[in-house]
Amino acid sequence: MPKSAVVKEIDGKLFHSEVLLLHNPKDLAVLNDNTRIKILRLLNKEPMYPAEIAKKLKLHEQRIYYHIKLMLNAGIIEVVERKEIRGTVAKKLAPKNLNFAVCLDDKWKPAKSLFSEEADTKLNSFLHPFIEDNKLNATTIVGSPDPHGPHKARARDGHYAIDLALFLGAFCNTPKEFSTKLDVDVKSDKAEKNNMIIVGGPVTNVLTEEMNKYLPIKFNEKKNWAIESVRTKKVYTDDNCGIIAKIKNPNDKDKSILLIAGIRFSGTKSAVIGLTRFHKQILEKYKKDEEFACIVQGFDLDGDGKIDSIEVLES
Repeated sequence: MPKSAVVKEIDGKLFHSEVLLLHNPKDLAVLNDNTRIKILRLLNKEPMYPAEIAKKLKLHEQRIYYHIKLMLNAGIIEVVERKEIRGTVAKKLAPKNLNFAVCLDDKWKPAKSLFSEEADTKLNSFLHPFIEDNKLNATTIVGSPDPHGPHKARARDGHYAIDLALFLGAFCNTPKEFSTKLDVDVKSDKAEKNNMIIVGGPVTNVLTEEMNKYLPIKFNEKKNWAIESVRTKKVYTDDNCGIIAKIKNPNDKDKSILLIAGIRFSGTKSAVIGLTRFHKQILEKYKKDEEFACIVQGFDLDGDGKIDSIEVLES
């Protein structure tokens, strides 16, 4: 999701804070209510279910639902988790932001990015060494669309790398050399010792299958490529489940691998959406210079048949 910010000058220095840009002035009017402000401040501390909010604020649950519906429709809060309770689906909620603005002017002036290293040090650390000094320092590997590998599969998730590239492009310039390769060309091009960004599951990307044994969270071929956690021993079988992992390259320990893959192509899409739209949730437990892996599950919240949100199942 594109980012916006407000800028404030203090003692001659510029400070900024992220802001949710509302395009309909009526949506801003939704905030003109003390109860909704209390709900937002409460959800900012931690995501909650409506029943929990009602209990905290000592209000009837139906009254809370009324305020929630208004804020959901205005795009001020969002559903971050769903849980089935006694045959009904409870939704855990969180605010998209605590700062809001309305834009009526479509004239924008170019400016140096406000979302660089200073603004998000954790993301910047996670993207190292794939991006260094505003340059892409990695080869992106996608599965071949032709039948290949031991499973003779055709990759259907390679195009998701386009969305990933758009995200990474905000942090680096376009490289001089072509930076994407098919999995079947990596060894012949002697690229296996580079920093690599591998996109696609183990069936459609032979590099993913090769790296699987080095992952903190693995795909289990004997269980139809379900995702299995080494730490918790849990097994995830939903097609919309995917992995985001950062490990050392076993072919060269001075290099790293960023792997984004799913059980099926929809799981790969979930993982790409997770990193590009919800990286704050994804990287909540990430620590600098450590290997990292998390499991996400994609959801279609707006009911249009396409994945548009994720939940972090394990990290």
